[in-house]
Parts: sequence; C-alpha cells; structure tokens
Amino acid sequence: MCLCSMNDHLAMASLTTQGASGLYIPGNLYRFEKRNSTTVLAMAKAGFSCSWHMITAKKRSFYAIASAGNPPGLEMRDGKMVNGIHVKETPSPYIGNTNPSGLVIDSNVVEPQTFLLGRFVEDRFVYRQTFSIRSYEIGPDKTATMETLMNLLQETALNHVTSSGLAGDGFGATREMSLRKLIWVVTRIHVQVQRYNCWGDVVEIDTWVDATGKNGMRRDWIIRDYKTQEIITRATSTWVIMNRETRKLSKIPGEVREELQPFYINRLAIPAEHNDVEKIDKLTDESAGRIQSGLAPRWSDMDANQHVNNVKYIGWILESVPMHVLEHYNLTSMTLEYRRECRQSSLLESLTSTSEDSNSNSSNRKADMEYTHLLRMQADKAEIVRARTDWKSKLKHK
Repeated sequence: MCLCSMNDHLAMASLTTQGASGLYIPGNLYRFEKRNSTTVLAMAKAGFSCSWHMITAKKRSFYAIASAGNPPGLEMRDGKMVNGIHVKETPSPYIGNTNPSGLVIDSNVVEPQTFLLGRFVEDRFVYRQTFSIRSYEIGPDKTATMETLMNLLQETALNHVTSSGLAGDGFGATREMSLRKLIWVVTRIHVQVQRYNCWGDVVEIDTWVDATGKNGMRRDWIIRDYKTQEIITRATSTWVIMNRETRKLSKIPGEVREELQPFYINRLAIPAEHNDVEKIDKLTDESAGRIQSGLAPRWSDMDANQHVNNVKYIGWILESVPMHVLEHYNLTSMTLEYRRECRQSSLLESLTSTSEDSNSNSSNRKADMEYTHLLRMQADKAEIVRARTDWKSKLKHK
C-alpha cells in the first residue's frame, strides 16, 4: 500500500510540516489498494525515498511518517534528522489496542492518518518534539525571538493532542469537545527565557498537561538546547473551554475530563516560588508612558478558531517599548493575561509603562528593567491583553 496526499504526486515535494526528526506529510491520505508501480515511481521522481515494499496488502493501516533518510533538503544534526522528508510505513500504535484515552481502534475500519512528528516519553505523559531555528524565525541579532518560542510552544501543544489520538475536528480540541462545539482558550501564560538560540540551532521541547482549579487545564513546557541538553526556556499556561458559536466560557464536561485524565501529570515546569502569579495592574492613558495607536490585525493573523492567534499579540505589545530597549536588552520573562478575543476588524492600541525597580519583579528573577503593558480596543478602550515583561542588558549579561 502506498500513501499519497494529493492528486499531483509532484506537489508532494512542497509539503513540509516541522517535526522532531523530520517532517510528516499533511492533508488527506489516499490509499492505493492495488500494486501500482506508477505511484511509487512518481513519488521517487518527486524526491522521496521509496521502495517496492511500500505497496502492500490492504489489511494493515499505516501512517506517512518522516524519518531519517537522504532525500533533497535533508538536514542532519548529530545523527538526527531535522526538517527533512522521508516516507515510509509504520503500523499504527493503536491498531487493535487500547490507547491512553480508552478508545479501541478497529484495524478493519480505521483510515490512515498523518501523525505529526514527535514522540511520547516517560510512560506517555510527556510529549517531545525537536525543531531547527529557521532564518525567518530570528531577529536582528540572529537569535530566535519571543514570538518564535511561543509559536514553537503552540505547535508542540497541538501536536501533542493530535498524536495522543484525542484530536477532534477543532484546533486542538478533543473528540468530545468537537461534538459539543467547544474549543480551548488560553487565559494566562508565563515564559522565562535563560537564553535564545541562534539561527540553525536545534531545540528540544517537552510538554505535558495537568488539571488546575475546578474548571481549567494547565499546560507546561521546557525547551532544551538539543546539543547540550541545557534547559533554556520554561513556560506554564492556564486554559479554559469556550463555546465556539456563542463565544462564552463553559464548564469542562465530564466526558472531556475522562478523555484528559489519563494524560495528567503533577509536575511543574516553573517552581511555584519562581512563577509570576501576581495580578498585572491595568494601564490608563494617565499611567502609560507610551501609547501606540492604529494597530490593525490582518487576515493572516487569524487562526483556525476564527480569532487573532494569541502569539500575534506579542508583536503589538512590543510596539510601544522604546527602541533602545529592544536593541540593547533581552526579553527574559513575559506574562500575558488574556481578557477577551480579538477579531480581524478590530483596531488596537498598545500601552506601556516602565518600572526601574528590579526588586519588584514578581517572578523573583532579578531584571534590569520591568515593563507593564496593555493591549486594548482603540474605539471603546476594552482590554484585550495585560502583560508584564522583564529585560536584561545584553552587554551586562553576555
């Protein structure tokens, strides 16, 4: 059996989804039940590593999986492939078995799926994925930006849900959530950066989840330098459920709790004494030192849940930070409190105020400078995101 994800085989060469040791082929997968040598030949011409054993009987179900090989565009890092493509077949880990959510998959009816690259470790409680820092993910100093790190955290979280077998038809939603038209929304996230990786470096990200409060879920991450295994970033976040049609918050249904419970692990990426849990003060026109108006979301800023992607807010928040700070200081800590969602038609304002007193740093990390931020609607001044950032001098902390 050969797996293919489009009508034109040659288009396969352009399909790339970043992964831990390579790339998966996304999209719908078509099953070729007959021994079709033309199909394999077309894949080989497209640059894929193929062999005749790829055509097998229909009885088994397979994934299109990226793994080590030597097709065009392949990168190797210490014997591990990053950002390359190689197609081979691997039997489903759940065929005829029970996955962690209790679902039994029938090998006679299951359709082939694309499992995003990454792997489970520590008895499947932790999901691990590897990324290479691309040229378009770095800033003027040739290191990854805070937006890059947040995008990688989000990507790993979504791949965790998909690879767990829980994914429904929503953006990170489980099956039971999709049936009830529910989606996840983040209410707070705190990120601490020890150092930023450079262009071409490889990072390894671990993520896991746990319950928090009566009606929330906590998701944590750790980012390591792949080569040295040094922990360079820690992050924690709180999520709640919202109805995607009414846009109102919802309690977590019992059926959704049952799906998630097998994946919960009581572990903190950031120790409680170092976590930023203090409330972020609201800025006003009078208390803000700088105000940047006229910020307009673009269509490309929208995500699959029909609101502005939460990572996009970071760029707008930093619009009101003085240029000399952006040039001469590293952003070492960021806390975001999300107040409401933002649509593409909104016009925004970014407010910033500074405090030179590093002793007031709420995450117990000495900073050279601390800022308080507010992103709000320009028309009615409704709050969208409150934020707090810590900065360290690039010269002093080299």
